[in-house]
Amino acid sequence: MLARKLIINQSVQSLCRNMLKLNVQQQTNRTAAFLLSSSSQRPKRLCSTIVPALGNRYFSTPSATKSLMEFFDDSKNWTENEVKVGRAWKLDELRIKSNKELHQLWYILLKERNMLLTMEHECNDQMELFPSPERLDKVKISMNNLETVVRERNKAYHLLETGETGERPQRLISTCLGLRRIYRSSEHVLPPHMNVKWIKSRCIGFGGKAVRKFLLLYREKLYNEKRKAKNRARNEVIMLLRRNPNIDRNTLHSKYPNVNIDKLVSDDKTRGHYVPKIEG
Repeated sequence: MLARKLIINQSVQSLCRNMLKLNVQQQTNRTAAFLLSSSSQRPKRLCSTIVPALGNRYFSTPSATKSLMEFFDDSKNWTENEVKVGRAWKLDELRIKSNKELHQLWYILLKERNMLLTMEHECNDQMELFPSPERLDKVKISMNNLETVVRERNKAYHLLETGETGERPQRLISTCLGLRRIYRSSEHVLPPHMNVKWIKSRCIGFGGKAVRKFLLLYREKLYNEKRKAKNRARNEVIMLLRRNPNIDRNTLHSKYPNVNIDKLVSDDKTRGHYVPKIEG
């Protein structure tokens, strides 16, 4: 019996040694194959690549460097008062691009924005003029348009797959002052009926004499602002008609859609303080 146990233990140990040698050999072969393939496909140097865009527009992906000078503009632009740059990216140009190109363009714009903000801060510290500050606006417009395109694609995908937009659900809620605002739902660890802290922060009632007085004054303020804007637009139309009687009505309708221009044409204020000449 003892001899049989010794034989079984020896066989198990030899089997384990063979399996260990086999695993080590396989791992070594895989490592060698990976190193060989990566060395054959690895580029000799890191350089910037040009990605084709719409028409003659291109955007370049800079080289992968870790220098802090990437946060600053080119040194030849430091003494310039104006830097010539292109316009912002339009929605139509971004809609025809693939997701990979949009991903690359997003990080290019992000890097450009960081560089411009650094240069603006440095110019303010040195009390110098920041050249071409409109570059920040162009980058901001491009990033907003890119987010709009990505959101459109996400909505289309979710509508096709699930029948929903995939956006965060939102609803109107009342604050403690009785004002209505849009609340966008977010994910929580606990469900709503178990999250006591969330319930206490959201279930806030409003009422009382002070709140009613505040709402009355607030609505009066909104009404006065709306009334003043309407009167201001009406007076502007009257002055335009008084100075230019033959002005195009369609242009006025498009610029002042809330003003009844046909009624103002025959108004006394539009005619002015003079008596028209009657040819006899």
